[in-house]
Amino acid sequence: MGFFDSINIASSGMNAQRLRMNIISANIANADSVKTKEGGPYKRRDVIFEASGYSKFSNILKKVKVADVVRDDTPPKMVYDPSNPMADKDGYVAYPNINPVVEMTNLIDAMRTYQANVSVMDSAKQMAQAALGVLRG
Repeated sequence: MGFFDSINIASSGMNAQRLRMNIISANIANADSVKTKEGGPYKRRDVIFEASGYSKFSNILKKVKVADVVRDDTPPKMVYDPSNPMADKDGYVAYPNINPVVEMTNLIDAMRTYQANVSVMDSAKQMAQAALGVLRG
């Protein structure tokens, strides 16, 4: 595994986590969105990652990539609020099935993973600078 491999893996991980943070932020922002263009409440989304170029024989990972952004089709939370203009005939409003605590936990996880990849890149940079220093003599 070469110097640039570690940088490529870390940068692909950073890109994947950045997208994950954007998706989680959209989930949090739409936690109370009861009507979307498609109709009905906002559907929570999640990011699926996959290892690209991984071989179990060589234990080498080439990069992390986003395999898909999936929509959570769990039923919405039904809240009784007959005064709400979005209420159905029984007085219930369908809210997205989003738990802000879970989303914030996922956001913290994504931020820490992003920061770990930044640390890998910083370490690789420091090693390269040290190697250049040795060569300069």
